[in-house]
Amino acid sequence: MAQRSFALANGRIATMTGSTPYGLIEDGAIAVTDGSIAWVGPRPAMPEKYATLPVQDLGGRLVTPALVDCHTHLIHGGNRAQEFELRLKGATYEEVARAGGGIVSTVTATRAASEAELVAAALPRLDAAIAEGVSVIEIKSGYGLDIETELRMLRAARKLATQRRITVKTSFLGAHAIPAEYKGRADAYIDEVCIPALRAAQAEGLVDAVDGFCEGIAFSPTQITRVFDVARSLGLPVKLHAEQLSNLGGAALAAGYGALSTEHLEYVDEQGVAAMAKAGSVAVILPGAFYTLREKQAPPIELFRKHNVPMAVSTDMNPGSSPLSSLLLAMNMACTLFRMTPEEALAGATRNAAMALGLKDRGIIAPGMLAECAVWNIAHPAELAYRIAFNPLHARIMGEIA
Repeated sequence: MAQRSFALANGRIATMTGSTPYGLIEDGAIAVTDGSIAWVGPRPAMPEKYATLPVQDLGGRLVTPALVDCHTHLIHGGNRAQEFELRLKGATYEEVARAGGGIVSTVTATRAASEAELVAAALPRLDAAIAEGVSVIEIKSGYGLDIETELRMLRAARKLATQRRITVKTSFLGAHAIPAEYKGRADAYIDEVCIPALRAAQAEGLVDAVDGFCEGIAFSPTQITRVFDVARSLGLPVKLHAEQLSNLGGAALAAGYGALSTEHLEYVDEQGVAAMAKAGSVAVILPGAFYTLREKQAPPIELFRKHNVPMAVSTDMNPGSSPLSSLLLAMNMACTLFRMTPEEALAGATRNAAMALGLKDRGIIAPGMLAECAVWNIAHPAELAYRIAFNPLHARIMGEIA
């Protein structure tokens, strides 16, 4: 029978709090009552009142907060493996698009899929995340680009949370791309599809945040502003894909709305970073897309450090630009491609990723937090970002033990 009050002992606890590296506690212990952390510290110092709790011996293993994948496009129809092959053979983006590839192919496949089919296709990708210690995952819409399919994607995302022990946070991304039937009529798409879909999704309780893609190949700052004004009127927080391919001032725009996060950010300038810092927005670093697209300009990690902007790390799991399902690999790539430190990468997949989703009860190991932890068969937290294609997860603890 599962127990929601227990103690974890004989572990190295990376709390991800305080001023010491990783907030590491040697020979640590955690007391949990009713699924929440009541106390954490050195094992010999555990208060007497927790002495009667059933104890799970960690065997000296490392414990971290459970991981949080804060930017994914997990729900979609089909795949783009053939497009990948065409690009490797030298095809240009335009040639791929003429052949029916690109986002158009994903939209076509997603529109053709039922809710049950979308859920079934997504479950193996979700299971891959859970197997790496992920306890929270964000899932965006944005491959429907019509009202019916956008809602179907969000319903499928909600359904996943009923089929697996994981928290799913949804983001409405109707302003992701301009569908073929609205080519050259982006404003009409915003008026006739995006905003009505957003209102319908909010009325159905399907939306936790509102996202958009502010880029030359997507939507202008003015068009994103119109979507964000509706989000504000509905009481929904915002986040934004911005400055991935160029600098249109999307980071500053999002900061003006108090955005939870701004994502990609390869081309953001210091003014945009300063605006993010003032707004308390998180910079979501997405090395999978940088790698897959073979980009040359990395996000300005030093500027984020200079302005104390929290950096999250995520997979950007999607069928086109980042077919990456491993958050551990994303952490490694953030270090090797962008020179983030292993501690920054782990904070980016725990504490800062939770911040990017507006979650105040996960991401660190501290009293008052939910007891969502990952137990690893490693000695030091740097190993999580150091190894490539290796998963050392021993157990994922979700507020209870057997």
